[in-house]
Parts: sequence; C-alpha cells; structure tokens
Amino acid sequence: MAQTIGIGNQDFEAIRRENYFYIDKTLFIKEWWEGGDTVTLITRPRRFGKTLTMNMTEKFFSVRYAERGDLFEGLKLWDSGKFRTLQGTYPVISLSFANVKEHSYEMARRKICQILSNLYLEYEFLLDRDMISPRGRRFFESVSENMDDMTATMAIHQLSLFLSKYYGKHVIILLDEYDTPMQEAYVNGYWEELMSFIRSMFNAAFKTNPYLERAIMTGITRVSKESIFSDLNNLEVVTTTSEKYADCFGFTEKEVFQALDEYGMSDGKEDVKKWYDGFTFGSQKDIYNPWSILNYLDKGKVAPYWANSSSNSLIGRLIREGNKAVKQAFEELMCGRNLEAEEIDEQIVYDQLSKKRNAIWSLLLASGYLKVVECQFVERTGRWHYTLALTNREVYLMFENMVHDWFVESDGAYNDFIKALLTGDVKAMNAYMNKVALATFSYFDTGKNPSREEPERFYHGFVLGLMVELSDRYILTSNRESGFGRYDVVLEPRRPDDDGMILEFKVQDVDDEKELADTVREALAQIDRQKYEVMLVEKGVSKERIRKYGFAFSGKRVLIGGR
Repeated sequence: MAQTIGIGNQDFEAIRRENYFYIDKTLFIKEWWEGGDTVTLITRPRRFGKTLTMNMTEKFFSVRYAERGDLFEGLKLWDSGKFRTLQGTYPVISLSFANVKEHSYEMARRKICQILSNLYLEYEFLLDRDMISPRGRRFFESVSENMDDMTATMAIHQLSLFLSKYYGKHVIILLDEYDTPMQEAYVNGYWEELMSFIRSMFNAAFKTNPYLERAIMTGITRVSKESIFSDLNNLEVVTTTSEKYADCFGFTEKEVFQALDEYGMSDGKEDVKKWYDGFTFGSQKDIYNPWSILNYLDKGKVAPYWANSSSNSLIGRLIREGNKAVKQAFEELMCGRNLEAEEIDEQIVYDQLSKKRNAIWSLLLASGYLKVVECQFVERTGRWHYTLALTNREVYLMFENMVHDWFVESDGAYNDFIKALLTGDVKAMNAYMNKVALATFSYFDTGKNPSREEPERFYHGFVLGLMVELSDRYILTSNRESGFGRYDVVLEPRRPDDDGMILEFKVQDVDDEKELADTVREALAQIDRQKYEVMLVEKGVSKERIRKYGFAFSGKRVLIGGR
C-alpha cells in the first residue's frame, strides 16, 4: 500500500511515525560525518529538503533522542553498525532563521534575539544543576528578546559551553536558512547593520568556539566571505556546482519514476519530466524539486507548485529594474534560448547585485531558476564560461506570470493597448500607451537613473510584456540583425492571416527633433533605411502584410506613428 503524502511536513519523527511518503536520504549523515569538516555550509534552492535534512540530522545525533534508533530502522544509514553507535550521543543546538523576514534592522535583530531566547528556554533545566557558575547563571538569565549585542552575539557560544559541561561532549550546531535575514536586509535597506551583527555572532559560534564538534548551515545562497565569513577559515562551502552531497537534496529521476510507478501514475512521467526536471547539482543531472513532486503525487496533475510556493520579489525587482543588457538577456531566456555568461560567482554580494556584471545570473542559478547547460574552462582568459537556460517549464511559467504582473498597475490600459496593436488602431494605441507609460515608468526605474532620461528599462520591460501577452499568436524577437542593421522588435505571426509587425523605439533628440512627431518619422525612416522587413519577408510574410510602427519617447510621454 502506497504511503500517505504529507505536504509540507518537515518533522522527520512525524514522517517516520505516521509512515508518510519519504525518500531515504539518511546516507547524507554518513557522508557528512565521514567527511570530517568542522563547519559545513550547504546551499540549495528553496523547498529542496534542507529543513527536513537538518531535522533528520538533529534526531540522529541529539542526546534528546537517545535510544530512538527506531526512527532509522529500515533506512540505509542503519545498515552500518558504526553509525548505530553514534545515534543519540551528542548535545545538539538546532535553530532556524527561516522566519526572520522583517522590514527593519531593529525588528530583524529582535526576531533573532527571540529565537535565541526560545532556544535557552529549552535548556532551563541546566539552571537546576550546580555545573553553571554564578557568572554563567547571570548570562543565562540575561538572554531575552531585549538583550544587548554582546549577549546576543555570544548566546550560541555560551550555550555550547553550558551543554558541553553538562554532557561531557562537544556540541553539534545546526543553523537552517541562515541567509533569509540577509536577503530581507538587502531588499529593505539595512544590509550593513545586519552584517555587523551576524558576523560577530557567526565568529563566536563557529570560529572561536572551543566547545564545537561539528556544524552545518543551510541556505539558498552563499553570501560572500567578505560580508559575514571573513573570520571563518574552517568553513567548507558546498554549492550547487559541488560534487559533495549531490544526490542528498532533491529527488533523482530514478526516485521520482519509482514513486510514480508506486502510485499508479507511470503515464505521467513525460509531463513530470518536462515540468519539474532540470536541476543539476555537481555532475548529478536530472534532479527534481521535492515540493512539486509531492504535490503532483497528491493531486495528480501538473501545475507550478514550487514556483508559486514563496515570494520572488527580489528576483522580480532585479529583472524589472535591470538595465538594457539584463532585459535583453532575459528576453533570450524567455524565448527558449541559452544565455552565455562568464564569471558566474557563487559568492553572492547582495549590495553588488544591481551593479556587478552577471551578479543577477549568479543569484538566479543559486536559487534554481537557471540551470547550467554547459561549463567550459577558457584557457585564454583563465575563466569558466557558462551556458545557462531556464530550468524547466514550471520556472518559465513563473517568470511569465511575473512579467504579466508588472503591468497590473496600468489599470487595464496595457491589455487595451495590445488589442489596439492587433487591430492596427494607432489612435487608440497612443491613448493607451501613454496611460501605461505614466503608470509604469517609475516602476521600472532603480531610482538612480531616472527613466524619464533613460527609458530603456521601461521599453525593454514593455517588450517582455508583449512577449508574454502575444506568445500564442506571435514569435517575438528583439535587437537582432535584419537587412543592414539591428531592429528593436519584430513580431512574426504564427497564423497566416495575421500581419507581421516591426517596432522601432527612439528617444527624442531635442537638438535635431523639435517635436515627438519628428522622432516618429525618424524611427519609421530607419525601419525602411535599414530594411528591417527582410527577416519577415524571408519567413514568408508578404510586404503588404507588414506593419511598421515608430515609438517616440520624451520623459513619460510617448507618441506612436505607423504605416
């Protein structure tokens, strides 16, 4: 009889006790312990089993679960007699920063202090013993949500001391979702303050802690060493390109297909692969995200489960406010083409995300939205060259919905513009386009390069919107060679009865173009002069069925002319 699917259950004990669906990943413990690394940082995309793995590790080592070997009976790890003797033999400090998603430094710090205070409450029994000195007792009792920085940053270190003295063994520290507060700090503008606080805490817990046996941290990204790990020379970092633990997080294709067979869903293998395959860890290809697979097994239909399971606000913001090159690269990805990139840096420098070349693609790769198609070392440059692509159909749909939502603020005008474009109603196109521009220009702006002076962010976002809205009727390409130059946008009809379209965008040059109408005429003249229609003609679209539009921009004003 097939096991019950427990969606979102991350308690290893409950999963084993209730016989919920579980794919055996216990050999992670063996591989990690035999590796001998003192502090291990493991990065994986969200919903890939990091929290369950940490919970499993706690239940295996913690003295609180001594003589609970029954939780592991029948699993791969339990076959090793050596590891049976390790079960339940270490004091374990386990905490998570997953819920530290605050809008200010004060609230983030307070939330972390509350987590530490709750941790101390679990060990209040230590105060009943004579093993803690009066000074230690005073420290213990000072740990609260209102404690000072010195107490807060030393809290894990001191708890390690108390537990080590009580149990006579060094401690194992497990910190889940270590980078969640840092992402929020970047988004909400308190990065420097939080980094100083976290750096001191990590130094005390993981670097200058003589009571530490081993430690694991998990997260989505590898935050740069300079930000918080500058003092940690004992840190082993395992990213998505590392070979270590490659099959320990996520489901392999073999595991997924076996589950489909077990639940009588074998005929869904092709759809499941198209929607959810594509993740690669190290050289291990064909990794599936567990969240989507569990939901598919439970509900019996494909849907964007993983992509819709949390906010993608940071990713959306970086693409929306990205420069021309970012949006053009994103257009390529949305068209199903690969992205060629160098210098993919797995150390994420959050305060450089909007400045550093390729930083956004590094973040997308770490987050699971991009996959490495090919990786080659270029001897001439001494750098690795990456070929990247969107991970799978689920990710594509997530981005499609994200782009669609960009234009929600235009209050329906964008959809009206699309209708006017399809019918060739230039007067209506002008009316609606100006509403769209007025509502969304600042939305595509970083605040540092005002869009009224540099509208590229807006109109490349606008092109992405066209791509999403018209994908069923048109093949949209942008910034490609045709005739004697590079056009801005060409819409190639999928239906024989639809017209082809060429769109040229120009910012008004007030020295040469006194009116926006002059800019429109120059845009249309450029379409003819550079013979941009060649591409459509070669595709079988007759010249009589090719519409040409010039878009002229001046600040938030737009004028469209066509023929």
